[in-house]
Amino acid sequence: MELDVALAQIRTIPDYPKPGIVFKDITPLLSNAEAFASCIKGLNSFLSDETVIVGIEARGFILASAMAISSERAFVPIRKAGKLPYETFSKSYGLEYGEDVIEVHTDAFSGHTCAIVVDDVLATGGTVLAALHLARETGVQVKKVLVLLEITKLGGRARIAADFPDIEVCA
Repeated sequence: MELDVALAQIRTIPDYPKPGIVFKDITPLLSNAEAFASCIKGLNSFLSDETVIVGIEARGFILASAMAISSERAFVPIRKAGKLPYETFSKSYGLEYGEDVIEVHTDAFSGHTCAIVVDDVLATGGTVLAALHLARETGVQVKKVLVLLEITKLGGRARIAADFPDIEVCA
């Protein structure tokens, strides 16, 4: 299946989770095995020398873990606060509909020097920025951010470039 046909499986839900927010629902894409495989193949084409793929909770987990398995790389989850059982680094951030905190284990990147951060949608960039700050705090080098789709009018790419001009954003 062509990637553009696979991406057409994503549906738009207006006013979710609150009025004024346009939610991009990837679950129809995930429930279509051919579309999902096409997306993972397309996402994997952006990989280079990264040894670890970072997935941001929750939908980023799905994409990043599938990428990690199919490319034989390690997977590191970045989770919402209170979900990881070991020592963590934490970062708070704003989203288009509130605030949240994400965490990563302090030893999550042991043995890895180069990572790629993966999420489903780039909107305002708050979640990705928090993930990049966490990754840098652990000492791993992040070269790229990879998202399935981008809502360009919300300016996430520009916000990432302002804080991390050396990191490529791929959508």
